[in-house]
Formats: sequence, C-alpha cells, structure tokens
Amino acid sequence: MATIRVHTAQNVTLEYETASLGERILAALIDYAILIAWGALWVALIKAVASYDHSPPQATDWGSAGGIVAIVLMVIIAAPYVFYHLACEVFFNGQSLGKKARHIRVMRLDGTAPRLGDYLLRWVLRIFDSGMVAVIAVSASQRGQRLGDMAAGTTVVSVRPRPAQATPLAADLGEGPGYQVVFPQAARLADHDVALVRQLLYQAQARGNHALLNETANKVKALAAIETDLPDLPFVQTVLRDHAHLAATGA
Repeated sequence: MATIRVHTAQNVTLEYETASLGERILAALIDYAILIAWGALWVALIKAVASYDHSPPQATDWGSAGGIVAIVLMVIIAAPYVFYHLACEVFFNGQSLGKKARHIRVMRLDGTAPRLGDYLLRWVLRIFDSGMVAVIAVSASQRGQRLGDMAAGTTVVSVRPRPAQATPLAADLGEGPGYQVVFPQAARLADHDVALVRQLLYQAQARGNHALLNETANKVKALAAIETDLPDLPFVQTVLRDHAHLAATGA
C-alpha cells in the first residue's frame, strides 16, 4: 500500500496510507446510492402530486409563474447530480458522504488540505474521469490517483481510526498506585503531543520503521528536556506510561 508523508506543526513526520481501490469503489457506490435515492424521492413526490390532479396535461408556459416554479424545481432536482462531489469535498473537508462512511478523504500530496482550486479541478475532470477510466488510472498510479488527482496534486488517503486494542501501549497504561515514575519531565508534554506520539509509535511498530521511531524519540526528548541512554522504543513507552500515571494522579 502506497503512503504519503506529512510534516506536522510539531516538525514530526506522519505517514498516511492511500485509500485502496476497493475502498474508493465502495465510497462511490454509496454516493451513487444517495443520488439515486434523491431522484427516487422526487419521482415519488411528483407521482403523488399528479395523482391528486386529474386535469388534462397542458403545455408549459415557461414565462408564467407555473413555468418559473417548474424551472426552479428542475434546478433543485438536478443540482445534486452536478455539484454533489464538489460541495461535499469543499464543505466536509475532502469527504463525500461515501468517503466519510469508508473513512477516506482527499488530501494534497504534501499533506496539506486541498484548496478550492484543487477541488474545482478534480470536479471538472470528473466528466472525463469516471467509471473504468478512473479505475484504470487509480490501479496504474503508484499513489492511487485518478486523472483529476494527478492534475490537482491530490490523492485519497485512509483516515480510518485505529482500533483501541491495536495500540501498542493499551495494556501498559493501567499501572497501579505503586508505579514509579521514571521521567517526571513527561508532565511537560501536552495532551495533543502525547496523542501524536502514540500514533507515531503505532506507525513505527506496525511498519518496522526504525527511522520514524528514532525521530519520535528525539522529538520527545526535545519537548520534555530529557536526557537518557535508553533505546528509543522503551524510552517512548516509558514516557507515555509516566505521562498517563502523572495525569491520572494529578501530579
């Protein structure tokens, strides 16, 4: 699975897996189902209204009030089919409803959020870049990009939350009251720093990425002003246990 590297504000590198072709297809099917349901709802409403109107059909005078209402109604019905993906990605942080359901979203290759122009470019090229064309492009691309992604410099990444039981320290944080803190400086770490360190540690262990583990350990040492000769893995695990204990005891 391809990955993209993202540099956070804390100057630490995160890796995101690109969304698989299967996940993107499932997300697209959910989006299509939503649009089909939208059309079916309007067909049912129009049939219901027609069933109460027994007058013979007449030619529509588009300049009349009834014609204007008909035009507005057609625009309301058609708008989601035209603007659905663009509106969702702009207002839902790179996610359509299908992408949100499958925990994937659009991201620039440099890890930043796409700009409006990026979303517009992806949306315009969707006219030529759908169905089998998109499937072939995503399959052939090393970064899982369809043609619109290649033009906009974006891809679709997985943001699926990690299961709690998969967290390396899940079983290590329930230290009893007799636990002895090794690094009291761990209290200097903010909660968001600790959450980031946990994520980095999980990624490093899951991929056997020793460089990422070393980078994480060095960043923790810098943030908490710790000097130690402990190897990177036990050091980071110890700091996380110390922080959890200090937070729980209010020390």
